[in-house]
Amino acid sequence: MALTSKICAYDNHWPAAFSAEQGRIAQGFGAELVDIQHVGSTAVPGLAAKPEIDLLVVVVEHRDEAARNAFMATLGYVRGSNLSPGHHFYRRDVEGVRTHKVHVCLSGHEQVGRMLRFRDLLRQDSNIRQQYQALKLQLEASNRQGIGEYLAQKAPFIDALMSSQSR
Repeated sequence: MALTSKICAYDNHWPAAFSAEQGRIAQGFGAELVDIQHVGSTAVPGLAAKPEIDLLVVVVEHRDEAARNAFMATLGYVRGSNLSPGHHFYRRDVEGVRTHKVHVCLSGHEQVGRMLRFRDLLRQDSNIRQQYQALKLQLEASNRQGIGEYLAQKAPFIDALMSSQSR
């Protein structure tokens, strides 16, 4: 079973793709919007990644979810399962290929800080970035069960790294 996309070399166009989507998405959040950040591997220059732009949308509260879901649908997004309380997820596929993922988290949610710290650590430390890239490529090559397996097998590396950083 394939991942949602094939890992490829870093693309210098990813920051512009984020900026374009950031502007489109911001229009639908109004007064609840606190910030929109580029997260995930496409936010790390030089890191190979699945070419799926990850956006972290931080909100004051989750207001009128039905209206938000309808707005996101106009942009081609499908609401996924909540990843945890206060952490909503949307995905956009174009012609069967995943292009964007949006994480909508309440301000102060633990995942906000975690995603930003992990991104910044990968940006700052080339050794960790290379270790993570090697792991992702190895997991992609050995993957048999799809994206769930891939994410589960990346988690111990990320968890250990984030634990060591919080000390």
